[in-house]
Amino acid sequence: MRITITARHCEIPDALRARARERLERLARIAPRPHDGSIVFVADNGRPTVEVRLHTVRGTVLVGTARGTDHRSALDQAVAKVRRQLDKSPGPRRALTRRRAPGRERL
Repeated sequence: MRITITARHCEIPDALRARARERLERLARIAPRPHDGSIVFVADNGRPTVEVRLHTVRGTVLVGTARGTDHRSALDQAVAKVRRQLDKSPGPRRALTRRRAPGRERL
């Protein structure tokens, strides 16, 4: 999946860029065939704003926009909005498989 991280009118630290990439990759694990994702950090009139876009199969685009006290909190809110859209979507989703503890057998 191609990930684009953009900063408009602000500077974003490398740690926040890495966190944004990790959050988008986590969303891509449950999305149906994601092929493109973008995160835009904006300082809109001094208010930190983040927009998360995830392009999936058949042209479906999931968008989450949030404002916060800082870019990190706005990122978490925007990712939560996209996650909520994925949970509500009627399309197929990838199941997250859980690993069993060693020695545990399936009944």
